[in-house]
Amino acid sequence: MRRGLFVAPFDVLADPRLIGDLAADAEAAGWDGFFVWDHLRYSEPVQAIADPWICMAAIAMRTQRLVFGPMVTPLPRRRPQVLARQAASLAALSGDRLVLGFGIGDDWGAGEFGAFGDETDPKVRGRMLDEGLEVLTGLLSGEPVDHAGEHYTVREVAFLPAPSRPIPIWIAGRYPNRNPQRRAARFDGYFPIQLETPEQLAALRTEVTGDLVVDLQPDVDPAPWGDAGADWVLTRVGPYRIDLDAVRAIISAGP
Repeated sequence: MRRGLFVAPFDVLADPRLIGDLAADAEAAGWDGFFVWDHLRYSEPVQAIADPWICMAAIAMRTQRLVFGPMVTPLPRRRPQVLARQAASLAALSGDRLVLGFGIGDDWGAGEFGAFGDETDPKVRGRMLDEGLEVLTGLLSGEPVDHAGEHYTVREVAFLPAPSRPIPIWIAGRYPNRNPQRRAARFDGYFPIQLETPEQLAALRTEVTGDLVVDLQPDVDPAPWGDAGADWVLTRVGPYRIDLDAVRAIISAGP
């Protein structure tokens, strides 16, 4: 079992310089990973939000060992060709420590999709995610991509340089929804959100062959989840009323 931090870069943490500092502290304290949320808006009382991709550049520059990534990026609101270029650049910047987490996102609460005119139908976003993943992985391969689909078009384009090794992709979904799990079977890991018990995780372990990732509140013992088959257990930091001293204490205590 590997241990990571699952950090919402909100409010007091909405500063990429501070995120870089905390990531360096986390590496020194023995944590294995540092993953940041990807949002444009969030429900109250959250106000300030940092861009996760800028935060990840800071993490890459301030650390040598930590695995990091967006957890998770709603690919349906992004252009996969732009994201592929960003991902390849971050992989090079970090020495191939990047993991990409993807999902369809949510439009409840702050109305994060509808507020910007993005697609609000989750079924449509599911199709966009599948198609976007096809485009993105094709571009990251360094081979020519020729794709004309329902949502994306790429005409005989090859992106170079490709990452020196494939970037792992984890798929997130709300438990017990089966569609994300089926999608995750084509990639490298599954991040089931809102699991309630290690027993639920153990049942998933019999079906999931890639990395199985869970996030827990700081006061929850990770050991039973590791015993149930988690490859990664992430400690959640945020999203509401984040206290910087408490965050530093979580990090310095180590995994």
